[in-house]
Amino acid sequence: MAKTEEKVCLECGDKIKGRADKKFCSDQCRISYNNKLNSDETNYIRNVNNILRKNRRILMELNPEGKCRVNRSKLNEKGFDFTYFTSLYKTKEGAIYHYCYEQGYLEMDNNYFLLVVKK
Repeated sequence: MAKTEEKVCLECGDKIKGRADKKFCSDQCRISYNNKLNSDETNYIRNVNNILRKNRRILMELNPEGKCRVNRSKLNEKGFDFTYFTSLYKTKEGAIYHYCYEQGYLEMDNNYFLLVVKK
């Protein structure tokens, strides 16, 4: 009878006991391995979500009544990032609203924006 090769944990290198298809010696090693594997993607997602949350907070702060006009300089002053938004809405007339979750804005003339809230 041929001797089977001993398997080692992908995270810590310890010998694995139990089922033949096990890859980790413990749940802790499995979780640690997967956290390391996904960390680059997770950091990117975390950074984008932080920007989106900040944008939403800025829009909420500047638009407490649910609809108003604000100058681009006011948004820039607060640190609003126009690169990030969660969705677009195009009207029949061709106007494009950008949304950060339920908080939206429409670019108008003379560097003004119409701020709205999606109901």
